[in-house]
Amino acid sequence: MNKSDSERVRTVIEQLGYTWTDNEENASLIGILACSVRQKAIDKVYSRIHKWNVWKKKRSLLTFLTGCVLTADREKMLKLFDFVFEMEALPDLENILRQYGVASPVSIEPPVNLKQNHAQLGNFWKIDPTYTSEFDAFVPIQNGCDKFCTFCAVPYTRGREVSRPSGEILDEISRLIERKYKSITLLGQNVNSYGRDKKGNEISFPELLAMIGQVCDDSGKEVWIYFTSPHPRDMSDEVIKVISRYKSLAKQIHLPVQSGDDEVLHLMNRNHSISKYREIVSGIRQYIPGATIFTDIIVGFTGETDIQFENTRKIMEEFRFNMAYIAIYSPRPGAVSSEWPDNVPQSVKKERLFILSDELRKYSSEYNRQMIGKTVRVLVTGNNRKEGFLSGYSEGKIIVRFPSDNNNLIGQFVDLAITSSAEFSVEGLLSPVKTAQPIEK
Repeated sequence: MNKSDSERVRTVIEQLGYTWTDNEENASLIGILACSVRQKAIDKVYSRIHKWNVWKKKRSLLTFLTGCVLTADREKMLKLFDFVFEMEALPDLENILRQYGVASPVSIEPPVNLKQNHAQLGNFWKIDPTYTSEFDAFVPIQNGCDKFCTFCAVPYTRGREVSRPSGEILDEISRLIERKYKSITLLGQNVNSYGRDKKGNEISFPELLAMIGQVCDDSGKEVWIYFTSPHPRDMSDEVIKVISRYKSLAKQIHLPVQSGDDEVLHLMNRNHSISKYREIVSGIRQYIPGATIFTDIIVGFTGETDIQFENTRKIMEEFRFNMAYIAIYSPRPGAVSSEWPDNVPQSVKKERLFILSDELRKYSSEYNRQMIGKTVRVLVTGNNRKEGFLSGYSEGKIIVRFPSDNNNLIGQFVDLAITSSAEFSVEGLLSPVKTAQPIEK
């Protein structure tokens, strides 16, 4: 989400007359899109601003902060950055700069041009992003969260759920298809609660998915549509069936479970049970055989016992996730659980992280081995770390590499005959076969 937001931030800054530099040492304006959801990310912010404030002793430099920032973090950052603003205030960035006393190239133009500039910027979602890729794009459809999981800071950084108008979403996707984008990811804190804040004045998430799938399929162009992140509480059979009906809707689902124990889920205020999660996964297996499933898991949540953790280990075995983003619990200021004792020792948290990581490797490796001998459609994304190889991912987001020095393939679909596998990736050779074979679970 922050990466997507940054593409709109860059548009506004460039409309103010600034030009991009890849070298921050040459910049006169530097900003950070922060994320208070993890303390590690905030620690990185302190490291960078300290360096930049040292630079300011020797040259002119202006710094700003925006993104997902908790109030407690924001108050501390106000003393370190030249200015801090909410992402929703981005269209008014020019006035923020003017109030700070900075004359940008646009702000010193005649008033008529300023009016045109304001009209062009509009509100945040209407800002045309400066996409960082020519084939892979993010499209925000929803912002904020009403779920209030006790461990999570998002409602306090992003606010309540707000759905973007479906017409704007479809227009942006249509433009991306015309520009031959190959991969598009719909973004939101809870994408499958899309439209519920509009009280019947907006379509539902499965309806939106169906419209997007129809537009993409009818275009005659090859494109994969992903979405992240749904909440199990709002995941319906209708969503799964829609995905199964449209070729362009990618057969990969990221479904955060967070814990395999119902008591822990209750403490987390997740409002879903493992039996509910099991029903969703069963539906995915039934209607979208071959779909890959990714998840998020927290270890060491307040009071998590050995038995409760073992229940989480068991769901790794049951659901055999293709990927799991496993995080050690850390209290976030403002979230409800920050008031509770963080009583699982750090050493125990790390041990549990290692155990789940080993489980993930086991089942990811097992799935990847099944790909050997298959021909798989792959979107090539860039050069691999291994010299002489390119890298990409399958429709199921499995990382694939293959020997080639043809950089013209980057941003294109290719068919690869899979020859070997590793824990989290596979390797293959360019194949003349045009139709990829689905991988059965």
